[in-house]
Amino acid sequence: MLVKLQNQILEMIASGRRLDTTLDRLCRLIEEQVPGIACSVLLVEDGVVRPLAGPKLPAAYTRALDGVEIGPNVGSCGTAAYLGRPVAVHDVFLDEKWEAFRDLIEPLGYRACWSSPIKKSDGAVVGTFAFYYEEARGPSKMEEKLVEASVHLCAIAIERHTRAMERHRLAYHDVLTGLPNRAAFDRHASQITRDGLGLILLDLDNLKFTNDTFGHRAGDDLIKEVAVRLRGVAHRLFRVGGDEFAIICRARNANDLRQVAEACLQVLKAPACCGGHTVLPLATAGGALCQAGMRMDVTRHQADIALYHAKDVAKGLFQIFDDTVATAITARFDAIRDVTLALAENRIVPFYQPVVDLETGTFVGAEALCRIRRPDGSHASAAEFFEAMHDAHIASEITSRMLDQMVSDLVGWRRGGIDIGHIAINVTAADFQAGVLKERLLRFADRAGLEPQKVIVEVTETVYLEQRAESIRNAIIDLRAIGFKIALDDFGTGYAALSHLLKVKVDIIKIDRSFTKLMQSDNGAAAIVEGMVGIARRMDIDVIAEGVETSVDAALLKEMGCKLAQGYLYSKAVDAKTYATLSLPANSGNWHQPTRHKASRSSRR
Repeated sequence: MLVKLQNQILEMIASGRRLDTTLDRLCRLIEEQVPGIACSVLLVEDGVVRPLAGPKLPAAYTRALDGVEIGPNVGSCGTAAYLGRPVAVHDVFLDEKWEAFRDLIEPLGYRACWSSPIKKSDGAVVGTFAFYYEEARGPSKMEEKLVEASVHLCAIAIERHTRAMERHRLAYHDVLTGLPNRAAFDRHASQITRDGLGLILLDLDNLKFTNDTFGHRAGDDLIKEVAVRLRGVAHRLFRVGGDEFAIICRARNANDLRQVAEACLQVLKAPACCGGHTVLPLATAGGALCQAGMRMDVTRHQADIALYHAKDVAKGLFQIFDDTVATAITARFDAIRDVTLALAENRIVPFYQPVVDLETGTFVGAEALCRIRRPDGSHASAAEFFEAMHDAHIASEITSRMLDQMVSDLVGWRRGGIDIGHIAINVTAADFQAGVLKERLLRFADRAGLEPQKVIVEVTETVYLEQRAESIRNAIIDLRAIGFKIALDDFGTGYAALSHLLKVKVDIIKIDRSFTKLMQSDNGAAAIVEGMVGIARRMDIDVIAEGVETSVDAALLKEMGCKLAQGYLYSKAVDAKTYATLSLPANSGNWHQPTRHKASRSSRR
């Protein structure tokens, strides 16, 4: 009988049956063999008991035991767990261990209780196995053998269950934060959703910067701190990547979802101590509403798109997926597809627009501008494929193609006796972040037969002031140190502060065409241009006015003290062959030197 019982329970354990189902079956088999008893199995977790099996015991009784703390006088089971040895109470109405539980046991008709601790292989108590008797007595020899076997079976089942739960925890929980991980989230994402739910994806913007600057310990502390803060406002929280968290929340509409997302971003605003350093958690979020009857992985894709869009246009804020976002992302994907095809078919070509000395009208240089040759022979301007330039790989590859084509054009012009003076090339954040921009530009200058002083590296305000991009600013300093000139493009349209020009010097600022075109009609625009020209002159920085279209514009700029210009008044951007045949006066090949401002005594005081 005992062997049959053991085999049946061991088979259930081996087949992976639920722990409560297995031990409930064990209790029933024992109760069939021993009339007048009830079996009970309790788990012991963190010093309290948790009912696991007891088929004959009423549910109200087992609920009353749930959470009871073990101790030296806590019934038979609580005492056995506390002492780590069997406890036999022959009469529950006479033994002080049962004083606090007599009102519970009396209505059930049991008079005695014998409990044995269940121990793991290391001796730690993980539960108890008990017999309840209808008469006042202790265990018989046969019952002792049954209980000994049962306790052993319970220990095997509980240890297997514990190992399985630990494997599950490791498989579905993040070790660093304890949060459910990507695998756990994927299980949710495969389920059918219902109305009233929303999904938010939140991405840390400065984890890499924190790791690179303060070390990975600080980065780990930042992740843990973010997890702790988000737990306070998001109940179903997952860590789905190195710096990405997912939040499933109740949201009937876009406003509900936005409130949750903004609450998450708000709790991250306070500085955090990470690895002994003060770090400000910075994050961006995107989200989408779940559609009833659809799988959540569709919502996840939409939230991914919204996050992708937010990191590009609204970093630090929340973006919900809508038709506008979908249209913008579709346009970007289309642009990436078109540019990728143009790269494969070698249809990237540089056009050149001259930079003119306003005093003499001569060409002193040219800016190389990227164009894509369409299959019909026409050319797409950079504005038409600007969205594709957000892809770092594409942006870097376009720069490489442009430099190769420019070398060919410059060498060809030189053979024809044409010296265009300075040549300017636009670079992106991706070019800086690749870490080899200096080497690429030196190689370009060498192949083109140019001194570095003849090469102008144009950087937009956005790149120049890229948040936390200390590497970009260091690269600018290195480029200037070996002779390359740095031009700050579209100056005045972004958020550049003049104080930045004191920290990271540039050689040229290019006044954006949006100011130039308004000079004649808007006194404010004229005042801004004149102010920028004056300040730049005092800082020994050259100024190029972009978008000069009329002789009146040119005269106004000249009167303000601006020396250089480019625009349709002189020439639009043209291909290399056309540029070589322009009928404008031959250029001198010399870049004008800025007039050094000598401060008066009063200004020096």
